[in-house]
Amino acid sequence: MRRTVLGGIAWALLALGVPAAADGLEALSFLAGAWSGESGALRMEEVWTAPAGGTLLGLHRDVARGRTVSWEFLRIDDKDGVITYWASPRGAAPTPFRLVESGANRAVFENEEHDFPQRILYWLDAVGRLHARVEGPPDAKEKAMEWTWSRTR
Repeated sequence: MRRTVLGGIAWALLALGVPAAADGLEALSFLAGAWSGESGALRMEEVWTAPAGGTLLGLHRDVARGRTVSWEFLRIDDKDGVITYWASPRGAAPTPFRLVESGANRAVFENEEHDFPQRILYWLDAVGRLHARVEGPPDAKEKAMEWTWSRTR
């Protein structure tokens, strides 16, 4: 009965021209674009492609005093309905983080087997800034780090 009611509501919304909730990688479209921010002498950049072909591709770079001090290749893919964020800092073998929560302009990825981070969160705030936060286990030396970037294009 519940399924029938929910299905009827979905059809009614479609008939009224109300878009259905984004599914799969489309729900992560808010990441697409070029983002940057500064913290003291550190300039941070993160760039994401739009979802296409079952992936979003990303790149992060930190520059201080005219030199790249950190970089990371990023990928989010959808394999048979399982959405996974792959982080490859400094070209290391990629570490998977599975999507565990997704909502309007928000995504949370998790890998409890990894030392740090175990959770990666992205969200857009009310003024359109992109936030990223990584979290470790409760007993980790470093529990969390957070960044805020503005759209550059």
